[in-house]
Amino acid sequence: MTRGRIDALALDNYQRAARVVLANHLVTRTYPDRIALPLVRRWATELREDLAELFGYRLEVTETTARVFPVLDRLDASRPARTSADRVFDRRRYAYLALALAALGRAGDQITLSELADQVAVYTAQLDGLDLATDRAADRDAFVDAVGWLATRGALTLADGDASGWASDPNAGEALYDIDRAVVFALFRPPRALQHLHSVHGLLGEPTATGPASPRHSEAARHVRRALVERPVVYAADLEADELPLLTQDRLIAEVELFTGLRAERRAEGVALIDTSGRLSDVRFPGTGTLAQVGLLLAGEIADRVLDIDDPIARRTGATEPASALAADLDAAIPQSSVFEPLSELDAASTESDEPPTEDVPEPDYPFLDTAWIEETVHALTDRYGATFAAQWQADVPGLTAEVIALLERLRLIARVTGGLLVLPALARYRGAVVTVRAKKSAELFVTAAETYPSADAVSSTRSADPAPDDAVDPAASPTEDRLHREPVLDTAGTEGAE
Repeated sequence: MTRGRIDALALDNYQRAARVVLANHLVTRTYPDRIALPLVRRWATELREDLAELFGYRLEVTETTARVFPVLDRLDASRPARTSADRVFDRRRYAYLALALAALGRAGDQITLSELADQVAVYTAQLDGLDLATDRAADRDAFVDAVGWLATRGALTLADGDASGWASDPNAGEALYDIDRAVVFALFRPPRALQHLHSVHGLLGEPTATGPASPRHSEAARHVRRALVERPVVYAADLEADELPLLTQDRLIAEVELFTGLRAERRAEGVALIDTSGRLSDVRFPGTGTLAQVGLLLAGEIADRVLDIDDPIARRTGATEPASALAADLDAAIPQSSVFEPLSELDAASTESDEPPTEDVPEPDYPFLDTAWIEETVHALTDRYGATFAAQWQADVPGLTAEVIALLERLRLIARVTGGLLVLPALARYRGAVVTVRAKKSAELFVTAAETYPSADAVSSTRSADPAPDDAVDPAASPTEDRLHREPVLDTAGTEGAE
């Protein structure tokens, strides 16, 4: 492996490049920042070899782009496309994004926003249930969000005008974009032709190779390494029987640590990589903002409830990853009229496994909390600390509850099931949250702030410094990160509790 040949003084720089390509499968001259692409190009040869050997990933590097083609082992709905305002893309925005890419692939070096919208509108006319009417504000907003996603990644560069002006009034506003064809070409490169697939499961796993197949133990090792860098926590219960022993191997864990520069933390239930750099995690927890702070408080309340020996909690078995339901929803949306039957049958045959099925492993059971308890607890937290929450959440406690639960599920601290949620082992890291209320003196505030928030309190939550010895850890939590108080928003300070 090339990492062993890298000078110790340059290893940190190489690990930074590795974290960049793992966190951003597409790197351009401006995305995620202007220093990322030169860094990746500096280590292109070493990264290409190590990504292929450790994870089975393919890396293509050009003068203007670096593109990682990962191997997907499972469906993951936790990292959706988002607008510039951090709103999750809906189906309409995804459709506009795909059609805009198709239009840009046939365009020249420049295109106006209205011309791109007209071309996408022509495409939507050929699809049942989808249209783009530029006289409707909602359609224009959704289209501008899709164009903004492309502009953020460098596929489009604003040359003149303003997209928001066109969204407000297409007759008065306009925008002109330069097209980076290399980025457009790199954005959509599926591992298999979509017209050959009957199911989204055909996109999972490594494509069939023309050469000799890799040994099963090598494939299993790559699967475990991929899980370590792609999931917040790798639970032993999520792995196959032949993969489970690999999770306990010092060599395999050390290889991932050396490649990423992160530190693995092991517990009886699983392993997590701790990201103190902030360059690999897309979500930092604990963090600032109402959702992260309420999530930390709720995690502490859940842990206290689970550990209450006077009132034992119910336990329930269940899948911690609802991948089957997601696959069913995606398969239901496949337009069967576009599937090329002869090739789809060949593709299905090529992806069948000749290996005997592995033994069924009994599902572990987890503490179960019903929905009513969660809702009551968030209401109680709102009554107690609501004055420090963002205004939009003070008036929308049900919405706050839904968003906080989604955050904890994304971090793999809980799993939603019918009627409630399962408490996963990593959540125990945040048990025993100590809340202190520090009142601001009026003299310390600006006059306007004192008049607006005469009795606003700052609340600081600190995680317990003694996590359970057999609990996994949330890798998004930064063990060295300190937070500053920001009035009047609830704030938290995370402390490392693994040592």
